[in-house]
Amino acid sequence: MLRGKILGAVGSVLALAAIAAPLSFPHAQAALAAAVSDIAKFMQSYRRPADTPSPSDNPTTPAKVALGKALFFDPRLSGSGAISCASCHNPSLGWQDGMSKGVGDHGGRLGRHTPTILNVAWSEPLFWDGRAATLEDQAKGPMASAAEMNMPHDAVVSEVKSIPGYRSAFAVAFPGQPINIDNVAKAIASYERTVVSGRAPFDEWLDGDEGAVSDSAKRGFVVFNTTAKCASCHSSWRFTDDGFHDIGLPGDDLGRARFMPGITPLEHAFKTPTLRNTALRPPYMHDGSMPTLEAVIDHYDHGFVSRPSLSDQIKPLNLTARDKADLVAFLRTLTSQDEAVTAPPLPR
Repeated sequence: MLRGKILGAVGSVLALAAIAAPLSFPHAQAALAAAVSDIAKFMQSYRRPADTPSPSDNPTTPAKVALGKALFFDPRLSGSGAISCASCHNPSLGWQDGMSKGVGDHGGRLGRHTPTILNVAWSEPLFWDGRAATLEDQAKGPMASAAEMNMPHDAVVSEVKSIPGYRSAFAVAFPGQPINIDNVAKAIASYERTVVSGRAPFDEWLDGDEGAVSDSAKRGFVVFNTTAKCASCHSSWRFTDDGFHDIGLPGDDLGRARFMPGITPLEHAFKTPTLRNTALRPPYMHDGSMPTLEAVIDHYDHGFVSRPSLSDQIKPLNLTARDKADLVAFLRTLTSQDEAVTAPPLPR
């Protein structure tokens, strides 16, 4: 049954591809049809997983998740008492902050755009430059960063220990274990692993509902996987390879090369973001320089900076206006209608 649904979806794409390819260019049409036929071989990779992973040294439990949610929304874990993890990773803004650059301690402007935490259970290593190997490592970083939450780890632990409600919650979540920064991070990471995008129209179409997405979006899926070469980096069900690539944005931020110097392809290379719910998360790129999906597509089409570290996947695409419109239509089918998240009562 699953194979039939996939082949049915591919069949509709092939039909649209034939329409999309100019009839006056039979060789181009044949090449496009052959390329799209290959989609059947990897279309399974776009299917959502059944379970959410967690590491063996930090298995997810309801008690850890509840504790981690409270810590995630608690501004008392910052030096100013005014910033929480949720200040930058706002569930109402696609788990980002909606700004081109993040804002940290006492309103200071940070150097990069805030990445989403959506689907981070599958997304290691973390940060735009990959400096955190695990989600637990990532959870520790912003708290102690002077530019971000500006609260040393020993101060975080002292603050948590001083609150009776947290002492009780830690005793349930980590029985027989101390309240320390590692367990604070494990709780936050456990909550963040529950931040998973729901089923989107694309998933319904993949399962055989032809009416779930428009013809324009179906053509956009073809363009995404063929002419525009988006799937070279935006692969898997999350539409990311979790790799690092120089996509030709101007600037002197070395990205991944700051931690792995001497490797030319990693200079100006940043982590490929997920495209799930991407329509809800402008602006785009590590520097927040692209205000719309249309601007992002124009960049990949012809707007990139050429330099030795530029990814070999980045080349002029010569997309048509319809190609671009269809791509946007497809990207919007990756948006899920997720249940609203509210801040929990904080322990006293």
